[in-house]
Amino acid sequence: MKIINLDHISANPILPEIKDVMIKAIQQDYANPSSQHKSGEQAAEALVKARKSVAKLINCAVEKEIVFTSGGTESINHAIKGVALANADKGKHIITSNIEHNAVIRSIRRLKSAGYKVTSISVDNQCRVNPQDVADAICDETILVSIMHSNNETGTIQPIEEIGKLTKEKKVIFHTDAVDSVGIVPIDVQKLGVDLLSFASNTFYGPAGVGGLYIRRGSRVFPLLDGGVQEHNKRAGAENLIGIIGMGKAAQLARQDMDKRLAHVKEIKEKILKQLPDYIDEYIINTHPEYSLPSLLSISLKYIEGESVMLMLDDENIAVSTRSACATGSLRASHVLMSLGLNHADAQGTLVISFGVDNTKEDVDRFLTALKNAVTTLRDISPLYNKRNSSG
Repeated sequence: MKIINLDHISANPILPEIKDVMIKAIQQDYANPSSQHKSGEQAAEALVKARKSVAKLINCAVEKEIVFTSGGTESINHAIKGVALANADKGKHIITSNIEHNAVIRSIRRLKSAGYKVTSISVDNQCRVNPQDVADAICDETILVSIMHSNNETGTIQPIEEIGKLTKEKKVIFHTDAVDSVGIVPIDVQKLGVDLLSFASNTFYGPAGVGGLYIRRGSRVFPLLDGGVQEHNKRAGAENLIGIIGMGKAAQLARQDMDKRLAHVKEIKEKILKQLPDYIDEYIINTHPEYSLPSLLSISLKYIEGESVMLMLDDENIAVSTRSACATGSLRASHVLMSLGLNHADAQGTLVISFGVDNTKEDVDRFLTALKNAVTTLRDISPLYNKRNSSG
């Protein structure tokens, strides 16, 4: 039976064209891009080509503003800790939101233990930050605002452009975690007005283990790693050239096929939303109806645990998730869902369904049928559901 991947937010497949490019790069036997001989120069040319491709994807005017990293987590750590260390003489106040990814939360928590002060902005019940709350929180000591572009559990997209205008007026550095947005929806760093933007290759069908950090020219950011002068002296260590070449091809395809991909995943999402009431009842849609990723849907199923549903779907070779893969194993309800005002039971009953270019309408039909069976089975044995029926 075909495995249906509805957990693209955790793992996208590498597209065949990207695999081919990476295999050819391996066979090329590239040298170190920093080497001065001809083999090194060829590697350096491949690195430049990939950097140009990635820069075009986010409309970065200066290619040197792109720093290659080992992935989204490193990019986020570099942005937050790098700004904090470079600007500590100006102040030690950081503003973020209460729905951020763990890479942001734990980076800021580390800084907090070193004496930095943090203001965490709450979101509304549709997972959106109010830009005015950010403006009100900025003070003379503020050196960084870090608000994610899209949330990895609800798919909700934040008003980054409006926040960017505020931070520019206040002359505060602005970072956005766009790991789940770049290559999925159009991203323009000039329009957004951000100073730093984190992203990862595997989000847009490239290899895992490689990512990038956009650093606007003139931003004060210390390197996270000390060593050589690679990446224009911003990130020490020999580059993962094969991965970067794959990322460059992935960026080229994402830019080239953006409209087609968007239309496809929007159609999948609309089909699920339209047909879902025919299969189950009593659920909550956590994804913003307008400002959200077209490839993700968060649903809280009342009276049952999302993890149990996920396991039953897995038995049917259908992969979904219940929260961020980076938080898997935690017994706590999602901090993101609790921030929306959901109670603990509803938060624990959440499924995150994310889809991509490889999904079909037939996949949706099979998913909805399997979901109905799982929900019916679990509610039949749910004390919460039985209590609701007896009291009704």
